[in-house]
Amino acid sequence: MNLPGLKTARIVALYCGLFAAGSAEAVVIDIDNGELARLVAAGVPLIDIRTAPEWQQTGIVPGSRLLTFFDERGSADPGSWLEKARTIAKPGDPVIVICRTGNRTKAVSQFLSNQAGYAKVYNVTNGITAWARDGRAIQPLGQHMASCRTSNTC
Repeated sequence: MNLPGLKTARIVALYCGLFAAGSAEAVVIDIDNGELARLVAAGVPLIDIRTAPEWQQTGIVPGSRLLTFFDERGSADPGSWLEKARTIAKPGDPVIVICRTGNRTKAVSQFLSNQAGYAKVYNVTNGITAWARDGRAIQPLGQHMASCRTSNTC
């Protein structure tokens, strides 16, 4: 029996295991509007965590899934929200979160990554205000609600 070869095989297996464990770590990636557009076009789910009055005021990024995290008083129910979020994206899937300016999504991104088991969370750093300021497409809330009711994706 070749003990040095066996030892080498165990070391290689150990490093492969460590590499695999390291690559499975959750990560939050801050993105800009260009990257947001690319990811949405590639089919990565986009969750808009703002409130209904905010969606009504500004409209939404086309393709957004609407799921308020913090209510108008700043309260949240992370467990209930997470149940709904998991119908949009599973923890192993990448997901994008957006709010008005990127402040709320910092906390929600960390929650998804560190506590909810999401492996890759994209945080839109400057929110929908920067998206609109750049002249990017905005869908009125009424139009979104009509189309999501038709397809049962609200």
